[in-house]
Amino acid sequence: MFVFVCAGCGAELTTPLSQVSLPAHARQNYGNGAQLPVLMQSGTFAVDPDPWGGPWRMWDEIDPGEAEARGIYAPVYALSDSTPGASVIAPGDIRGTRLIPDKRGGACCGLDGADGPNMACQACDLPVATRIDDCSLWQAVRLSSDAVHRVPADGIHAAPLSWAELAETGDRTPPFEPIATWGGRLGPNHYWSWSPQWEAAAGQALAHLLVASQGQPVKVPGGLTADVFQRALDTLLPAGPPKRRAILAGPGRPSPDTGIDILLVPIHPQTGQTWTPTSPTAATYLVPLPLGMWLWLVSPQPYLPIPASGRIPQDVLRDDPLPPRPNYLFRADRETFHHTLVRLPAVRSPWLLTILENLTQGTSANPF
Repeated sequence: MFVFVCAGCGAELTTPLSQVSLPAHARQNYGNGAQLPVLMQSGTFAVDPDPWGGPWRMWDEIDPGEAEARGIYAPVYALSDSTPGASVIAPGDIRGTRLIPDKRGGACCGLDGADGPNMACQACDLPVATRIDDCSLWQAVRLSSDAVHRVPADGIHAAPLSWAELAETGDRTPPFEPIATWGGRLGPNHYWSWSPQWEAAAGQALAHLLVASQGQPVKVPGGLTADVFQRALDTLLPAGPPKRRAILAGPGRPSPDTGIDILLVPIHPQTGQTWTPTSPTAATYLVPLPLGMWLWLVSPQPYLPIPASGRIPQDVLRDDPLPPRPNYLFRADRETFHHTLVRLPAVRSPWLLTILENLTQGTSANPF
């Protein structure tokens, strides 16, 4: 475990924290006026390797060599010039800081961090962090890597859970959830939606699926997996019989058959490592999914579209009332998809650049 301290005076700024992987939805901007919850679980932190927030430089101001050195392989609208490597924590885990009043940014209903660090160390007034809690943004505090240091803290340093333990006890992320909105004339409101976490994770995975497709039609497993990915794949890739096949693979699953091209596999929530089969082959592409989403896809909760007749046995899941579901097709998060794709070296392939340009210019069917 670690405690973060001020680089200026050494004052402690956080509770003891354990490092975990950065969630796929860390940079998501969801909906309009949505009240999103806290990004990080209390007692944890994750390191974001990329810069975040201003100042910004437009793409035509950046040399292609500099962009590639920063891991950007295709055009983007603008690049952040802030310091990379911020540690992201839950707002409730911050200590010994105060808000900087004139750093509110262009927020709508809270703080968006657009003006840079908006929290200062109480002891020495050094700007050390950026709090984010505006509508449509996940609530978090980003500790500036050049203003804080992390030091080991007393306590139990537990080893990461094994894949077998995660498959048995890992938390599953439901694909649907109610989204709260800011109150209007009639007070607070909410609507039932596909999970924002699923939409962001699907955007990340879809970028990998496109690379894995090699420009050929791809078939994913039926059911919920197809609801999430197949429509977008059919829209972005050439029509025709599937030439590459993707399956769900991971801990507790049967070994993949030979000839499988693409494996949808979980990411370890603590280490950030992608699950790898016992005998990987160079021809197999691993598409990462957050563990909670992967667990649901491999073992979805039962959903009965028609109420059962007669009396419900005690050990059967109730189907009255029916679980609410969104009234629209699943859509992967466009910004997460773009953020991921431009950071994959394969995007330099002409066919992938064409897809990216068509989506950017709005000249093709939009699966988002």
